[in-house]
Amino acid sequence: MLKHIVFINFNEPTEQLLIETQQRLLSLQGKIEQLLSIEVGIDVLRSERSFDLALITVFDSLDAMKAYQVHPAHEEFLNYLAPIRKSSCCVDYEF
Repeated sequence: MLKHIVFINFNEPTEQLLIETQQRLLSLQGKIEQLLSIEVGIDVLRSERSFDLALITVFDSLDAMKAYQVHPAHEEFLNYLAPIRKSSCCVDYEF
Protein backbone atom coordinates (compact mmCIF):
# COMPACT_ATOMS: atom_id res chain seq x y z
CA MET A 1 0.00 0.00 0.00
CA LEU A 2 1.18 3.51 -0.76
CA LYS A 3 0.17 6.78 0.88
CA HIS A 4 0.56 10.03 -1.08
CA ILE A 5 0.34 13.23 0.98
CA VAL A 6 0.38 16.69 -0.59
CA PHE A 7 0.37 20.10 1.06
CA ILE A 8 -0.65 23.12 -1.03
CA ASN A 9 -0.43 26.89 -0.55
CA PHE A 10 -2.43 29.16 -2.81
CA ASN A 11 -1.70 32.61 -4.19
CA GLU A 12 -4.97 33.94 -2.74
CA PRO A 13 -6.48 31.35 -0.38
CA THR A 14 -10.04 32.60 -0.08
CA GLU A 15 -12.59 30.39 1.66
CA GLN A 16 -14.46 29.94 -1.63
CA LEU A 17 -11.29 28.85 -3.45
CA LEU A 18 -10.33 26.38 -0.73
CA ILE A 19 -13.79 24.81 -0.66
CA GLU A 20 -13.92 24.58 -4.47
CA THR A 21 -10.49 22.95 -4.57
CA GLN A 22 -11.47 20.52 -1.81
CA GLN A 23 -14.63 19.54 -3.71
CA ARG A 24 -12.75 19.10 -6.99
CA LEU A 25 -10.27 16.77 -5.30
CA LEU A 26 -12.97 14.78 -3.52
CA SER A 27 -14.81 14.35 -6.82
CA LEU A 28 -11.87 12.24 -8.10
CA GLN A 29 -13.09 9.38 -5.88
CA GLY A 30 -14.89 6.92 -8.14
CA LYS A 31 -13.48 8.46 -11.34
CA ILE A 32 -10.00 6.96 -10.98
CA GLU A 33 -9.98 3.22 -10.35
CA GLN A 34 -6.52 3.19 -8.73
CA LEU A 35 -7.54 5.74 -6.07
CA LEU A 36 -8.55 3.67 -3.04
CA SER A 37 -9.25 6.57 -0.69
CA ILE A 38 -8.96 10.33 -0.56
CA GLU A 39 -9.09 12.84 2.27
CA VAL A 40 -8.83 16.60 1.81
CA GLY A 41 -8.51 19.03 4.71
CA ILE A 42 -8.51 22.81 4.83
CA ASP A 43 -6.15 24.29 7.41
CA VAL A 44 -7.87 25.95 10.38
CA LEU A 45 -4.84 27.28 12.25
CA ARG A 46 -3.51 29.55 9.48
CA SER A 47 -0.07 29.97 11.09
CA GLU A 48 3.09 30.97 9.19
CA ARG A 49 4.10 27.29 9.13
CA SER A 50 0.72 26.12 7.83
CA PHE A 51 -0.18 25.07 4.33
CA ASP A 52 -3.66 25.99 3.11
CA LEU A 53 -4.79 22.47 2.16
CA ALA A 54 -3.73 18.88 2.76
CA LEU A 55 -4.47 15.92 0.47
CA ILE A 56 -4.07 12.30 1.59
CA THR A 57 -4.58 9.52 -0.95
CA VAL A 58 -4.06 5.76 -0.75
CA PHE A 59 -3.10 3.36 -3.55
CA ASP A 60 -2.35 -0.37 -3.78
CA SER A 61 1.14 0.29 -5.15
CA LEU A 62 3.55 2.81 -6.61
CA ASP A 63 2.44 1.73 -10.10
CA ALA A 64 -1.17 2.46 -9.16
CA MET A 65 -0.20 5.97 -8.02
CA LYS A 66 1.70 6.52 -11.27
CA ALA A 67 -1.42 5.53 -13.22
CA TYR A 68 -3.47 7.97 -11.13
CA GLN A 69 -1.03 10.79 -11.87
CA VAL A 70 -1.53 10.50 -15.66
CA HIS A 71 -5.28 9.83 -15.52
CA PRO A 72 -7.23 12.49 -17.47
CA ALA A 73 -9.33 13.43 -14.39
CA HIS A 74 -6.18 14.08 -12.34
CA GLU A 75 -4.56 15.99 -15.20
CA GLU A 76 -7.69 18.15 -15.45
CA PHE A 77 -7.35 18.97 -11.75
CA LEU A 78 -3.66 19.85 -12.21
CA ASN A 79 -4.61 22.26 -15.00
CA TYR A 80 -7.10 23.92 -12.65
CA LEU A 81 -4.47 24.10 -9.89
CA ALA A 82 -1.50 25.41 -11.88
CA PRO A 83 -2.41 29.12 -12.03
CA ILE A 84 -3.66 29.37 -8.43
CA ARG A 85 -0.99 27.35 -6.60
CA LYS A 86 1.75 29.26 -4.81
CA SER A 87 3.69 26.21 -3.61
CA SER A 88 3.31 22.57 -2.72
CA CYS A 89 5.22 19.66 -1.28
CA CYS A 90 4.55 15.97 -0.94
CA VAL A 91 5.67 12.74 0.62
CA ASP A 92 4.97 9.21 -0.62
CA TYR A 93 5.53 6.16 1.54
CA GLU A 94 4.67 2.50 1.70
CA PHE A 95 2.78 1.12 4.68
